[in-house]
Amino acid sequence: MLVVIDTNVLVSAFWSKNGGPAQILGLIQNGRLTPCHDSRILTEYWRILRSSKFGFSEWEISGVLTQIESDGMSVVPIPLTVPFTDEDDRKFYEVARHCNATLITGNLRHFPKDELVKSVTEFLESL
Repeated sequence: MLVVIDTNVLVSAFWSKNGGPAQILGLIQNGRLTPCHDSRILTEYWRILRSSKFGFSEWEISGVLTQIESDGMSVVPIPLTVPFTDEDDRKFYEVARHCNATLITGNLRHFPKDELVKSVTEFLESL
């Protein structure tokens, strides 16, 4: 199953190894979910997860993101003209629409109403 993971879901997975975001990360690591991404998403993942405010270990970040890069699907999406309040969120939606993948986020209000956009809980319940 193809998914696009919003950065806030990855941050939450690193913070708590027992929550829903960690379950989603585990499904990616076990090969049950295939993460779709583009260069903008990968750049954001690396930048945010390496932020000193979080203090995540470099080996853990590298392990997760290297797997997402190598096992995931890299695409160059077609730009969409949908309005966004936060332009930083646009890339996730564009990749999800391009791949017809589920976009999993902790902030539904940041994205257009779309059957492809799900919260962590909604996604896990749909499996």
